[in-house]
Formats: sequence, C-alpha cells, structure tokens
Amino acid sequence: MKRHEAREVAFIIIFEKSFQDDTPVDLLIDSAAESEFFEVNQFVTRTVKSVFDNLDDIDATIEKYLIGWSRDRISRVARAVLRLGVYEILFSDVPDGVAINEAVEITKKYSEQKEASYINGVLGSVARSKQA
Repeated sequence: MKRHEAREVAFIIIFEKSFQDDTPVDLLIDSAAESEFFEVNQFVTRTVKSVFDNLDDIDATIEKYLIGWSRDRISRVARAVLRLGVYEILFSDVPDGVAINEAVEITKKYSEQKEASYINGVLGSVARSKQA
C-alpha cells in the first residue's frame, strides 16, 4: 500500500472516531482491519494511535489557528483532516509540505474546494509557527 493510501485509511478511522467517541481507538483500528474495504498497516495504526495520544495538543493547536471559527463549528471531515495534518506537522517526520498537500488532497476528495483552501491555510500557519 502506498503512503497516500495509508494516510487516507488513517483519516477514515480518525473521521469514524468522531461518530463513536466512546469507542476505543484500538477497536476502531481492529474493525477497519477486519473490513474488506481497508488495508490497515503499521503506518495506519501508528498514525491513528499517535493522533489520539496527542489529541489535546493537536486540538489546542487547531483552535489557535481557526481564525473566526471554533473547532466544534467546522465539519467532521475538516476536523479529522486537520487532526491528521497537525499530527504530521508537529509529531512526525513527514515533511511539512507533504503533510499539507496530503491533507488538502484528502479534503478535496471528501469535501469541497472551499474547505480544502481553508485546511491549506490553517496547516500552513501551523507549519510556519513551528519554524519561528
């Protein structure tokens, strides 16, 4: 499986968690792995677990850069993509540009262009602040 595909599976599990807040992350990962629709590899598992292990910091970062919006007002797709993107920018070795581009591409696939532009702006701000 290519990294892009694995990242998309991670996004789907992160998105699914927004509907099943009380369900443990490990159970969601296991369910996805048992499904005929998804391939879950080590990258997917590590990424999803790391997002939720760092969720407070990730959500605080998202809130900081949502100009004029609150985290609860954005769509579940945007929230899941931002969580994945912020995780990759702040907590992984993925280059910032790759993390942002992948997040925008996932947003374009699962949402609309307007939201993709917003995601690009928020993640760009996060990446710039990291370098400051």
